[in-house]
Amino acid sequence: MKLFIQAAIGSIAIHVIYFVGILLIGYIKTMNYTPDIEDSWESVDTLQNGVAFGMTGSPFFFLFTFIGVTLFCEMVIVLYRKVKGAQG
Repeated sequence: MKLFIQAAIGSIAIHVIYFVGILLIGYIKTMNYTPDIEDSWESVDTLQNGVAFGMTGSPFFFLFTFIGVTLFCEMVIVLYRKVKGAQG
């Protein structure tokens, strides 16, 4: 049970790092965006009325990735312990 908890904590950490990284990349791209006004006069298109931030997806996708990364972390921990035990 201790191994599963350690792997779940590793999975949570990986998911948090992923989501924070995605947010930081989006923030940096938004702050550094400079519109090209000179070339935009050549073609005029209808703009959208609303803006949406984030992503949509099935909550089961996040559950499956959490379980998959937990199993991967568990395998890494077991292999690390075997390698460490063989050396010591």
